[in-house]
Amino acid sequence: MKSNNIDYDIIIIGGGASGMMAASSVVKNKKVLLIEKNNILGKKLLITGGGRCNLTNAELDLRKLLKNYKKAEQFLYSAFTQYGVKDSLDFFNIRNMPTKVEDYGRVFPVSDSARSVYNVLIKEIKNKNIDLLSNANVQNILHDKKQVTGVEVEINKKKIVYTAKKYILATGGTSHPETGSTGDAYAWLEHMGHTVHTPKPSLVPLRSNDIWLKKLQGIALQDIKINLFADGQKVDSRKGKILFTHYGVSGPTILNMSKNISDYLDKKQKVYLNLDLLPQYDHGALNKILTDIFQKNAKKKVVNILSDLINKNLISIILQNSKIDESLTGTNITKELRMILIENIKNVKINIQGLLDESEAVIADGGVDIREIDFKNMQSKVIENLYVIGDLLNIDRPSGGYSLQLCWTTGFLAGRG
Repeated sequence: MKSNNIDYDIIIIGGGASGMMAASSVVKNKKVLLIEKNNILGKKLLITGGGRCNLTNAELDLRKLLKNYKKAEQFLYSAFTQYGVKDSLDFFNIRNMPTKVEDYGRVFPVSDSARSVYNVLIKEIKNKNIDLLSNANVQNILHDKKQVTGVEVEINKKKIVYTAKKYILATGGTSHPETGSTGDAYAWLEHMGHTVHTPKPSLVPLRSNDIWLKKLQGIALQDIKINLFADGQKVDSRKGKILFTHYGVSGPTILNMSKNISDYLDKKQKVYLNLDLLPQYDHGALNKILTDIFQKNAKKKVVNILSDLINKNLISIILQNSKIDESLTGTNITKELRMILIENIKNVKINIQGLLDESEAVIADGGVDIREIDFKNMQSKVIENLYVIGDLLNIDRPSGGYSLQLCWTTGFLAGRG
């Protein structure tokens, strides 16, 4: 094993979102090395948000924003006061990457491409003249009781130790391991004396064996009410988007419910969803609407009449559940059939067998105990020249831009710190 002959000011381990932001934020003229195990930086960043990149959430009220980070709220106040949502938006906007706000405050590049976010960060890293070491597999982080003393890296089957005054650990958690995010750093951190909470998939699509769902693959429904039942009791209810897939259901609202669903399944409880396709109408209002449109379209087939109210891909399934023949016309729909139809529009049942595995998780919770990190600059309270950022931190958060904002905030503070 040989040592490199350059002593860096900063070594950043991990070239994902938080590592790239840390590199982008360092003061110019610092000697910085960015180590990445893949052949390119930002591999996970390029696929986030289905390739569109939900880069932050537009909630500018800091108190409201931080409530989404649950138990970490009080820890993050100092960090987000220094670098928050507006700072992130300004960072990308002034570098000629315009953004737009969609439902629930989700912010995307106007280009609808994660590549736009990636390009801004890459250009900034190049402007800082940062040394990049790619295809580099970190074998170990060398340390004594107080400090990191070097990073042992394997390149082309040769082991080299790189040294610096300061080390930023940004290797990510365990979600999407195909992008290189395999949780390697957890063992290193534990060996250095940090407490690490076991990672568990947090935002994960749901698996269902209901055969009819396969007919809806790729269909998305907006603003529907999603009721969650465990052992017959309603335990959660949210309004939002659902995406039907070949394995079950996904979408932002489903992902944000998945952690609770996992807990119920772990208790061996029977879990199912009930979808209210028209939550804006109660039973009485919907009855009046259906009575009116069936009378006005007495000679039309019911399957065609309902297309003005319900996504056409679901109509056959609802009629089948209601035991109503598709060939019936408006005049054939009796009050009794109408009541059955209403019940099936407002209660579409989906049985949940489980969650997809960790490789499909948007994020995994768990990680370094946040009580062991100084959130003014992301410095470890255990190892004085170590800084821990991004998905390595034990911070639970929902879908909607909150994960990347955590990366931007913690990455900036560590890089600038």
